Amino acid sequence: MTGRDLAPVEYVERRIVELRGRRVLIDFDLAALYGVETRRLNEQVKRNSARFPDDFVFQVTEEEKAKVIAECDHLSRLRFSPHLPLAFTEHGALMAANVLNSEQAIHMSVFIVRAFVRLRSIYASHIELTKRLDELDAKVGQHDVALRSVVEAIRQLMSPPATDRQPIGYGS
Repeated sequence: MTGRDLAPVEYVERRIVELRGRRVLIDFDLAALYGVETRRLNEQVKRNSARFPDDFVFQVTEEEKAKVIAECDHLSRLRFSPHLPLAFTEHGALMAANVLNSEQAIHMSVFIVRAFVRLRSIYASHIELTKRLDELDAKVGQHDVALRSVVEAIRQLMSPPATDRQPIGYGS
């Protein structure tokens, strides 16, 4: 990608995967977005390791690599790589743009931030919807209990009373 051919937010969103409960960009995708080789990106991360704490970037395990390859067709080339890729969080991706200091990296970092923010917003609305559905389920559950007790009371009223009394009147 060139500086003029910047990817839209949706393109970046499709590159974001979830690992270890965090949304991340794999080094291969981030390097492509920033217009550099993956090797160069990883070199800059190593040279500036103080700028990349564990909550900014982490190395993917073999299992996570297999998961990412299985879920993302565009990352199938990683299957043959002997190296485990790096995973960049939103903050790590921004820091990578700063250490690369290229025109395309600076421009692409805006799209990356927008993509992460948009996904966070979608996730937050999803959580709110889930919470409301749980509340509704609890209310319906309470109504079910109330309805069952009303139906049971009606059934008791409909059944003939059980009596052990003697019939009234003269018996023969």
